[in-house]
Amino acid sequence: MQEEYDFSNAEKGKFYRPLNELEIPIYLDSDVKEFYTQLSIKREADLSKIVNSILKKEIEIYKEIES
Repeated sequence: MQEEYDFSNAEKGKFYRPLNELEIPIYLDSDVKEFYTQLSIKREADLSKIVNSILKKEIEIYKEIES
């Protein structure tokens, strides 16, 4: 290591990303992933869109039950 580093040309926050921009990985059980992968192939749809639509419906159901 050098004793001293020159940061005079450094850019503050160059690699900063707000938390709302981070993609959080979600891991599905292999049987669940296989089922929805096959469904996405059958429907010729994006796997993420299918899983997101299912989760959104689940949220709606939960909100109805809770209210």
